[in-house]
Amino acid sequence: MRFFRLLKIIFIVLRFGLDEFLLAHERTSWMLRPLNWLLFFRDVSRPRAERLRLALEALGPIFVKFGQLLSTRRDLIPTDIADELAKLQDQVPPFPSAQAVALLETAYGKPLSEVFTSFDETPIASASVAQVHFAVLPNGHEVAVKILRPGIKHTIEHDIALLQICAGLIERWWSDGKRLKPKLVVAEFEKYLHDELDLMREAANASQLRRNFSDAKLLLVPEVHWDWCSEQVMVMERMHGIPISQISTLREAGINLSKLASDGVEIFYTQVFRDGFFHADMHPGNILVARDGRYVALDFGIMGTLTDNDKNYLAHNFIAFFNRDYKRVAELHIESGWAPADTRVDEFEAAIRSVCEPIFDKPLRDVSFGKVLLRLFQTSRRFGIEIQPQLVLLQKTLLNIEGLGLQLDPELDLWKTAKPWLERWMSEQVGWRGFIKTLRAEAPRYASLLPQLPRLLHQRLKDDVAAQAAPLLLAMLAEQKKRNAWLSVIALLLAATLGLAAYVHLL
Repeated sequence: MRFFRLLKIIFIVLRFGLDEFLLAHERTSWMLRPLNWLLFFRDVSRPRAERLRLALEALGPIFVKFGQLLSTRRDLIPTDIADELAKLQDQVPPFPSAQAVALLETAYGKPLSEVFTSFDETPIASASVAQVHFAVLPNGHEVAVKILRPGIKHTIEHDIALLQICAGLIERWWSDGKRLKPKLVVAEFEKYLHDELDLMREAANASQLRRNFSDAKLLLVPEVHWDWCSEQVMVMERMHGIPISQISTLREAGINLSKLASDGVEIFYTQVFRDGFFHADMHPGNILVARDGRYVALDFGIMGTLTDNDKNYLAHNFIAFFNRDYKRVAELHIESGWAPADTRVDEFEAAIRSVCEPIFDKPLRDVSFGKVLLRLFQTSRRFGIEIQPQLVLLQKTLLNIEGLGLQLDPELDLWKTAKPWLERWMSEQVGWRGFIKTLRAEAPRYASLLPQLPRLLHQRLKDDVAAQAAPLLLAMLAEQKKRNAWLSVIALLLAATLGLAAYVHLL
């Protein structure tokens, strides 16, 4: 089966002229012309990026999803390819309803009629790895039932293996192959796919995000019905709303689009800087708008996380950035270990200045925060800096939010909306407010630790003394053993001498 799948991939690669990528290396570029003569009948007049997108669509849902992930790695791939791959849609033909019913009955071990009061066999949404049906639980709750595609794990294993082969060929034969690190991209894609194949993980993500926004003032997150969930099935509250891409419908419903845009920015920064846990797949297909103007989040397969160190790093970078202290930005990269230790600060500083300085000469509404971050990533790459995966997800999500916000309100000033949040958060993290906040959070631990300090200090000193004395004691014991051995020999000799002298005296 893998052999025939490989043949299909080769056929599609040749059909869409993707040999342009594979044979671009100077050692193999001579093969392009004869191959074009041999395949004169194919149409390769479209731009290379468009042909790549069409090829991925022809290869099926897993390759489409790979193209979507690849489009987020703008720090690795050329801009024309990233822009084209971003057009890939997340809608694929649904699998038969009879299979969906069979999968559910296998998962629950009983007829579907005993699980749900009603079940709509027509899927409401279909994606690469799962599809969603509406149903009603015996307690009357309306729910959305997400079901993994049958055999999807087996399909993914085969396609991932073939992607790894393709990545190896690209890395070896394409001129930009090593710089683009296709093997690492495939490994990252495999990790995301395996995470999405465990619907219990997605359910836990939804539950965490719902808890983070328990006040529900800006964001609604569906409740998870855990008793009906498994690795293959996720059952959550059915959410009602208008798809955020339907701008005209939102206007007709009386939604304030300007407020909706600024609320979206606030939700994003709240997730990132307050919680360090953010929805990292915020494309329009995953967002509804409730009739009262609140956001409704859907699909929690890809979530980003930031550690305290990540947030602290971002805080100091923002402070240095707003102060135009580009030298400090460069130093932060080196101090954090992200930039090689031998990086010249002055050269890196000049590169960052070339990206950031033009920003301050423009009105804030004309500046794309996402594109600035993207250019910083591209500049970092020139200096051998490895971009952290969590920051790539952050950049991807920021671009999504920015594009969505401008679609809702072309006058949206992302910086003006975000700046109060950034300033408030930085004041809480850096300086005396941050010190008090950290002290307050650590106070219970200090309260239990302080009474133990004398005993712990005494124990430590004892351990240090014992550790230092141990070699000396061992040496003394060894020396004593030697002395004891010699004393034993001398005692024996002395006893023998005395015994011999007594014997001679008796004679």
